[in-house]
Amino acid sequence: MPYLTSTPAGTSGTEIRTGFGAPGCAHPLLARTEWAELARPGTPLHWVVLNVADGPGIQPDPHCLDAAGRLRNAGVRVLGRLDAAYGARPLAELIMDARRYLEWYRADGFFLGRCPADRATLPEIRRATGALRALHDGAHIVLGHGTHPYPGYAENADQLVTFRGPWSDYRWSQVAEWTADYPPERFCHLVHGLPRSHLDEALRIARWQGAATIWFTDRTDRGGLADPWESLPGYWDDIISRIGTGVSE
Repeated sequence: MPYLTSTPAGTSGTEIRTGFGAPGCAHPLLARTEWAELARPGTPLHWVVLNVADGPGIQPDPHCLDAAGRLRNAGVRVLGRLDAAYGARPLAELIMDARRYLEWYRADGFFLGRCPADRATLPEIRRATGALRALHDGAHIVLGHGTHPYPGYAENADQLVTFRGPWSDYRWSQVAEWTADYPPERFCHLVHGLPRSHLDEALRIARWQGAATIWFTDRTDRGGLADPWESLPGYWDDIISRIGTGVSE
């Protein structure tokens, strides 16, 4: 049974606004429908990750430019994906990629994939997030740990991905107690291999564990051979109706 967090002071369950964080669909040439759906007005999206070619690529991509523009016009944050390589990536390379996302795609922030979670690497990530905010004041920064990190990471980003994995693990997952000191808007859960019949249960777990940003999909990684985030879940319309429509933040 998942660990049940206490509700932060001054916050009621009805005030927690659940929305989607799209971790990165396939290239717009391969996923036209997906990108069009993400830009549909009223979709409860908190942000969408743009991953052109394991980063921003070496030159502007017109298809990605168009997709990013449509999202921004719909009021959705576009985050450029930066590979943190578990803390091994040189800061200069991260900044170079970040500049390209800003100059070419007018990114609203950054998603640091493969972000480390240990205490020893925290200073490196602190320097990286500080440099990213210096590039773009007001940048929305999401650290893609995929697990509960050392608590200090929470002071260096707008959101932390504290779960990334299959439903078979998520349904029995537990939340770190320190997360109860922060509002649900600070945490994100990415779950794949989730059957439609367990959607309500998964949504309850996200609320119990205090995560307001989610991405649930029935797509699987097929034993590590596929990217489950490349396409929309088969129950896309169903999960939107369960969360409710709204205006993106």
